[in-house]
Amino acid sequence: MANLKQKYNRFVFKHRNRGIPNLMLWIVIGNALVYLFELFSGEGILHSALCFDAALIFKGQVWRLFSYIFVNSLEYSNFFFVVIALMFYHSMGRTLELAWGTLRLNLYYLCGLLLIDLAGILGYFLSPLTSIYVSATYLNLSLFLAVATLAPDQRILLFFFIPIRMKWMAFADLILSCLPLLQVLFLNIPLYGFSKVYIFIALFPLVAILNYFLFFGRDMARILPDWMVRKRRPKPKRVVYTQAQPNPDWAKNYRSSTGEKPYRHKCTVCGRTDTDCPDLEFRYCSKCAGYFCYCIDHINNHTHVE
Repeated sequence: MANLKQKYNRFVFKHRNRGIPNLMLWIVIGNALVYLFELFSGEGILHSALCFDAALIFKGQVWRLFSYIFVNSLEYSNFFFVVIALMFYHSMGRTLELAWGTLRLNLYYLCGLLLIDLAGILGYFLSPLTSIYVSATYLNLSLFLAVATLAPDQRILLFFFIPIRMKWMAFADLILSCLPLLQVLFLNIPLYGFSKVYIFIALFPLVAILNYFLFFGRDMARILPDWMVRKRRPKPKRVVYTQAQPNPDWAKNYRSSTGEKPYRHKCTVCGRTDTDCPDLEFRYCSKCAGYFCYCIDHINNHTHVE
């Protein structure tokens, strides 16, 4: 499994610019056009032609397997919320594309799209007479989970003025996605007015963000609170640094590769050094063409270097 993951990472890194560039920008533009058309027409023509319908898909309308991502904006009744949501989706998609590359973002979104399609078709087989509403809302929210995992400590402004870390927003998103399932399991409340497939519908938000778990795996621990992952993190080893004390006699026991002790001054004529003869006096000749050192016995008795 680790080897397969490494091959996948090398592949997406090598072909990072392949795929549809600015994918979320095109999805946002499509949503905006559908919303404006439905706003002025008021007849729901595009919604009925693009929404997910498993029965019509099996009759040949295969574009419904992906076209429902363009009617997501119709879930918001307020124009202001539509603008905020579309700007948010584009921002998250652009951030991921810059961090991952075009190919990995395309694969991430396509994987989530296929999982939603499989869930919608499975729900159709479980209850052919029940129309299950399939939406890309949770798939788009999984983009936020991905960005929060890559930068968990990045701060955003909640309601445009409350600074909060992205990992807390992502953790709250995970809890809200699990609420329908908890409502069914513990409160025994049927959802959406029928009870035949309401457990499946409660699981639908989790199915929509399943691609997040497939792509990140253990890395999702970055958005979890510290008390949830504290036991999994290895304790860092404590390293004690002690200040080394200087050794004044270090040169007496030191030998280089040639067997010579280190020194500061060495006579050019006799080769004696201040290490071998610590009481010997050394001078530098100002008449030699260079930086030549001589002991006190040869400072006035040597041939000047020109």
